[in-house]
Amino acid sequence: VQLQASGGGLVQTGGSLRLSCAASGRTFSRYSMAWFRQVPGKEREFVAAQGWTANELYYAASVKGRFTISRDNAKNTVYLQMNSLKPEDTAVYYCAGTPNRATTSQSLYDYWGQGTQVTVSS
Repeated sequence: VQLQASGGGLVQTGGSLRLSCAASGRTFSRYSMAWFRQVPGKEREFVAAQGWTANELYYAASVKGRFTISRDNAKNTVYLQMNSLKPEDTAVYYCAGTPNRATTSQSLYDYWGQGTQVTVSS
């Protein structure tokens, strides 16, 4: 599976962005997908994950209520809708996939996209 993330950019505090992650392969629907983010000098951190079913959702406490992960299996794409953005959301965002159950642990994801930069100005 190859993943291609897009949709990052510069936005003001309180604004919104939607990230997309397009996946290759015909078994996308059987993959759990997640978003992580990383700031230079810090470890990559979990943001959100969705399992095979729509109701299997996980969010980091810092984004819960503001970010929404969703997927369109017909388009082999997972999304991250980010609302009420804050300067501390500034990071490179990565999508990741695994054929196993969704998890918040980055070490359990087998496939990674290249990252897309999100910058939130104050």
